[in-house]
Amino acid sequence: MPLPFYLSCAAILIIGCFAWNARRQAWGLPACMVLATTAVWYVGDMLYNESNAYLETIGKPSVVSAWWQVLWFMIAFAALAPTLHRWINGRLLGRPSHVMLYLETQRLRRPDVQHQIDLLGGALLVAWVVLMGIGLLRVKGDAIGLFAPYLGQKADPWARGQIGGGFSAFISLAAYLQIFLAAAFGVLAAVAYNPRTRGMALLICFLTLPYFIFDRTRNTMLATLLPGILAYVLLRLRGGLLMKGALLFGCFLVINFWFTFVMANRTDQSIAAAFKHGGGGGKEMSETKHEGLNMLEELAWIDHFMESGAYRPNFGERYFAELANPIPRAIWKNKPTIGLDYAVARGQTASASGEVTATISTGMIGQGVVNFGRIFGPLASATLMALWVALLARQDLLGSSPGRLILYGSGLILTFNMGRDITLLVIYPFLFGLGLFWLWQYHVKLNTPQSAGQGPRRPDPRRDNRKRSPGLRPR
Repeated sequence: MPLPFYLSCAAILIIGCFAWNARRQAWGLPACMVLATTAVWYVGDMLYNESNAYLETIGKPSVVSAWWQVLWFMIAFAALAPTLHRWINGRLLGRPSHVMLYLETQRLRRPDVQHQIDLLGGALLVAWVVLMGIGLLRVKGDAIGLFAPYLGQKADPWARGQIGGGFSAFISLAAYLQIFLAAAFGVLAAVAYNPRTRGMALLICFLTLPYFIFDRTRNTMLATLLPGILAYVLLRLRGGLLMKGALLFGCFLVINFWFTFVMANRTDQSIAAAFKHGGGGGKEMSETKHEGLNMLEELAWIDHFMESGAYRPNFGERYFAELANPIPRAIWKNKPTIGLDYAVARGQTASASGEVTATISTGMIGQGVVNFGRIFGPLASATLMALWVALLARQDLLGSSPGRLILYGSGLILTFNMGRDITLLVIYPFLFGLGLFWLWQYHVKLNTPQSAGQGPRRPDPRRDNRKRSPGLRPR
């Protein structure tokens, strides 16, 4: 391995210890998640895949350059994460980390917290019923395909083209809302003590999660399954660290097995059909490797293309395309596409309509490099991830509402998916969930009567008279 590989591993450990010691300052845990994401998508790439093949096919100089950029990214992130946290959340710094209070105390059992969970569960149920009603209309009443794809073929109410058109952005909105709601009901099932609320959440999970489990996309499986699993193990399960660690390891083995099954079968048939008919045999699964854990490879390819002149930084054009993504193409017909130019540079074929045979992720560090080059690119990526850490820390500091806890947990899991690209397409479930939470808070505020000490007091005529006529005593 080249020297910057070992320096990057040392940086992950040192910065990780620093962030872990700051976990009660709200930014520490999200920062640890960013470092874990870096370790999996970059260090894990060199350990899991054949690293010598990169040196032969891409060239040693490009691979070494890529590792220097990983190291530069982590150094910049270590400096920017606490700095931007203090700048953005300055007024909240005196507050405790409510997430740590949930983890270290019995706050979850308090009646007022459970009452908020019950109210939140009712609001999420309304949103889910409305969304699934629209979904059933789009699949023409195919409830089996929507809620029980393991019995046959999966029905997708939110299917759209690679580029989209018209108001397809609203279809994508519905898809991201469904991801957030599935994750939210998993957390509710884990933290609710009211049998009615917990039973309702479990029923919704039984109806909703198969849509994602029997899909081809692994990142949505993680986004919907892990928040509930982690909430149960860390907040609900009684037992020591050994028991919790063993349960998490068992969950990892099950998820790894299912991901291998998906990889072995998704090319030839749908996952629902493969599950129904037995799928690939044991030999096929034993020979299957997880694909997509190659962000170091993509970073090295980017360096190679830039050194040869085959690809040049687009000076923020791709980041601008990410920001423009929420605008429907019915409003902006020629809205810029995301990352298709790099897919063409990597050998994918583009059609007359602008679509490519396959999109290729550049990785969270590589995405900065294609925007601003090999020096300022990792700094841009580190800045964005530091801003994301500050946003998650803000949810932690703002209050002890269970809704904030769900948003925080969802954001932590989505951080891992951002290892392939820092994009709104990954964090939309968090953003739309945040919008739902704001609406719910506004509704609760409107329908909560003001109690003593919480609202403006009624005027006291005697006090008013004394203020107007200090020398007269009212009769």
